[in-house]
Amino acid sequence: MGDHVRLLCLRHAESENVIAGAAGALPLASLTAKGRLQAGEAAARLMKEGISRIYTSTAVRARQTAEIITRTLKADVVPLPDLVEVGVGRSEGAIDPAIRARTAAVLRSWIVDGNLEEAVSDGEDGYAVTARIVGALTSIAAQHPGETVAVVGHVASLTTGLNALCGLGQQVWGVPLPHAVPFAVEYDGRSWQCTWPGGCQESKLGGGACGPGRVQCRRGGCAAPTSTAS
Repeated sequence: MGDHVRLLCLRHAESENVIAGAAGALPLASLTAKGRLQAGEAAARLMKEGISRIYTSTAVRARQTAEIITRTLKADVVPLPDLVEVGVGRSEGAIDPAIRARTAAVLRSWIVDGNLEEAVSDGEDGYAVTARIVGALTSIAAQHPGETVAVVGHVASLTTGLNALCGLGQQVWGVPLPHAVPFAVEYDGRSWQCTWPGGCQESKLGGGACGPGRVQCRRGGCAAPTSTAS
């Protein structure tokens, strides 16, 4: 295996802040009942992947997801503050549609336009989010050569960090990470490759693409496999 590392990343399972439409990092938001079921389903998907450790955001919803998964996997769970969701400053917890629209516009500017100077209110800009997520994932990879680990994070911050590592860009815009669906992020000692769960409801890890629309990205470009849908 050498330096090759697999990070099986996933967004936390469904949580109360998502149902409420609340903006921001919201570290105390818990999983919903549906979210707990989703986390259990994620554990079943990961069961045969040989996970050596689970890294998670320190947010309650992410830690709950990781804790449910490790009941099946029996792997150590390591919380990392740098994996938390994007902070939006004084707009934390807002349910105003205008704030949600601004949040989406800022994320688009980071992912599609490459403009990392934008921020929601007085919250984090793209440079700050990119630095901490890339730093966390790079550190995880350095500690686990030849291994497979799981990483539980958040939709906006994970997308931003992986955009920097894999060059996601326009190919994944409009395809937000689903809750608790693992996808492979791989590092071979030289470059990163991400397999984005675009349009997927099931993640067939370790064995090909996950339905039509799955996008494979590495720095320099993305490629979507030809659809097999009739």
